[in-house]
Amino acid sequence: MTLELWIPLATFALASVITPGPNNLMMMASGANFGFVRTLPHMFGVGLGFSLMCFLVGIGIMQVFERWPLVHTAMLAMSVAYLLYLAWRIANARPRVETRAGSRPLTFLQASAFQWINPKAWTMAASTITLYAPDRSLTAVLWVAATYVGVSCISAPTWTLLGRQTAWVLGKPERLRAFNRAMAVVLVATVLPAAWQSL
Repeated sequence: MTLELWIPLATFALASVITPGPNNLMMMASGANFGFVRTLPHMFGVGLGFSLMCFLVGIGIMQVFERWPLVHTAMLAMSVAYLLYLAWRIANARPRVETRAGSRPLTFLQASAFQWINPKAWTMAASTITLYAPDRSLTAVLWVAATYVGVSCISAPTWTLLGRQTAWVLGKPERLRAFNRAMAVVLVATVLPAAWQSL
């Protein structure tokens, strides 16, 4: 891929991952509740998990949905259900001063697996492959996946640090609980347009 083609790809990728969406809101909430270091597995899971998803979409996994549309509908239904569960989990997260031993941020595998039921992630992956790897050649698809790894190194820490700094501002537990509930509402609101578009 030439530099003239890669610069628009990188710009598109950065714009798509740094805007508010389920991944970023969840990392922000995790940063506020668990801190930057404990959110690192979550961040790596998002960056590498989404890049792997782009790669697999690029080499033909979308053909499954084209051949069996009901599979896509079922995936979308599971996506919405899981996002509602995560919103509930964020809304009921305890501030770190009150955190029970069982409370923890998402793991690397959980964050990676989440990409497959995230409607925004599906929309981003399909759009990027269509625009920047239309021939679906292995080289072009690898460039797309690698670019998303790079831009996630900017986006994920930014949102997590934003959440971490928000925790300092919201020093009192009741304020952090209110923040968590607001993040849960926004999380649900961000996925509805993507889910509707995917129908």
